[in-house]
Amino acid sequence: MPLILDGSPSPSPSLSPSEPTFATLRRREHHESDVVIVGAGILGTSLAVTLARQNRSVILLEKSLKEPDRIVGELLQPGGVQALQKLGLRDCLKDIDAIRVKGYEVIYYGDGVKISYPLNAAGDDDDDGMGRGLDGEEEESKAHSGIKRPEGRSFHHGRFIQELRAAAMREENISLIETTVTGTVKTGYTGQVLGVEAETKDGRKDVYFGQLTVLADGYASRFRKEFLAHTPVSKSKFYGLELIDADLPQSMHGHVILGEGAPVLLYQIGTRETRALVDVPDGTPSASLANGGVKGHLRNVVLPSLPKCVQSSFERALDDGKLRSMPNSWLPPSTQQVSGMVLLGDAMNMRHPLTGGGMTVAFNDVLMLRDLLSPKKVPDLGDTARVKKQMRRFHWRRKNLTSVINILAQALYSLFAADDPQLKALQLGCFRYFQQGGQCVDGPVGLLAGIIRQPFVLFYHFFAVALLSMWLVISQSPIHRVPLALVSTVGIFWKACVVIFPFIFSELRS
Repeated sequence: MPLILDGSPSPSPSLSPSEPTFATLRRREHHESDVVIVGAGILGTSLAVTLARQNRSVILLEKSLKEPDRIVGELLQPGGVQALQKLGLRDCLKDIDAIRVKGYEVIYYGDGVKISYPLNAAGDDDDDGMGRGLDGEEEESKAHSGIKRPEGRSFHHGRFIQELRAAAMREENISLIETTVTGTVKTGYTGQVLGVEAETKDGRKDVYFGQLTVLADGYASRFRKEFLAHTPVSKSKFYGLELIDADLPQSMHGHVILGEGAPVLLYQIGTRETRALVDVPDGTPSASLANGGVKGHLRNVVLPSLPKCVQSSFERALDDGKLRSMPNSWLPPSTQQVSGMVLLGDAMNMRHPLTGGGMTVAFNDVLMLRDLLSPKKVPDLGDTARVKKQMRRFHWRRKNLTSVINILAQALYSLFAADDPQLKALQLGCFRYFQQGGQCVDGPVGLLAGIIRQPFVLFYHFFAVALLSMWLVISQSPIHRVPLALVSTVGIFWKACVVIFPFIFSELRS
C-alpha cells in the first residue's frame, strides 16, 4: 500500500476533526483531484501548498519521503526569500539552522573583493541598476535610519525540503503519497493527459487522476524526453564536500574562488558546516585517472588555490572521502501545449548553479502561477484551452526574472571558468569591474539576487565589463604593442558576443 499523508482539517461546528471532507475521500478512495503534482521538491511542494490554499484539491506524489541529501539547492537568494514570504512559507526557514547571507566575496588569484547585496535593492524605484541609484551620503543616511540590506539564506537542502513537506501535510486539501510515478495516462484520441500511473515499493500499481497534471520531478526528469523537444546540455560537474568548522574569509557571505581552473564555491550551510563545490569541466587533464582522478585534482590543483584559512578543513573533508557530484546543466525554457499537463521546475528549465538562482526561480514561478491559475481566472482546471492560454502568458511573463538569472548564470560561468586568452581578459575585467564598487557591484549583484528584474540591465553591465576588459588590455600594453593590443580587443569583444548572445536567443525562443 502507498503511504498516504492527508492534511488534518481544523475543527468546525459542522465537521468533526476525524470526519474527512468529500474532496479528501475523493483523493483517498478514488485517487481523483483537481491537480496531481509529481515531485515533492522545491517547486512541487510549494505549488501544492499554494493551490491548496486556493481551495484546490491536490494529490502530491513523491518516490521517497526520506530527507533528501543533495549538494545543491542550498542557497536561497534574497529574491527567493521575498517570494517565500509572499507565499506564506517563510516559516520553513526556521529551526533548520539556516545561515544569513549578506552577499559574496570574490577571490581572484588571492585578491578579494566583497560584493554585498545592495542597500536599495529591496524594490525601491530610485535604482535602475545602471548607476543612477543612491549616492554615498544617501546610502549612509539609509544605513543610519535602520533600513537593512536584503539577505539570502543558506541551509541543508534536505532540512528545508522536510519543512516544506510538513507545511503541505498541514493543508486539508493535500494528500501527500509516497509512490514512484512510472508514466502518464492519456486519452487515445486527443492525447490529453488525464493523470499518472505509479508503483509502490511493494510492487502495487496504481493510477491517480487530475484535471491538471504537473510534472516537477527535477533535473533527472523521466518525462522530459516525452514532452520537450530539446535536452539538457552538461559540460561540467560540481563535486561537493562538507567542511566542518571552516574559517571563511567573510562570515555570512558566499565565496567564489577564481584561479587557473574552474571556479570553487564556499558557503556555510549550518553553524559548523560549510559546503565546498568544485566545478570540474569534462575532460579536465588533472582529473584524469592517470593523475589520481577527481580526488587527485582536488588535492593537487584546487587545495593549493584556496585561501590558507580554509585549506585544513578542506583537506580533512577530502580525507574523509565523502565526495559527491552533480551535473551542471543548461536547459532553456519552452512553452508547453500538451492538454492536461505542464512541466515545471528543473524538469523544464535549468541553468548553471554557480549563481544559486534555481530556488529563486522556482518560488517566483509558483508566485506567478498562483495568480495565473487562480480560481478567479481559471475556475475549472479541466478547461484545457484556458490553461494553455495562461501557460503561454506564464512563459513570457516570467522572463523579466528568469531570463536574467538564466543568462547571468551561463555568462558568468563562461567567464569564471575561462579557458582561453579572450575569456581570461573578460574574467579579469569582471573582477576589476567589481573593484570599482558602487553600481559596478550593486547592479550585477542585484541581478544575481533576483531583485533587479530588467534584462537590459544585465546587457548593460555585461558589455560594460567587456569594454573595461578591452581598456585594460590597451592600458597595460607597452606603447610599441598598442596596435597589437587594439587588434586583440576586437577578439575580446567578439568573444563577449559569442558568450552572451546564444543565451539571449535561447530565451527569445518559444
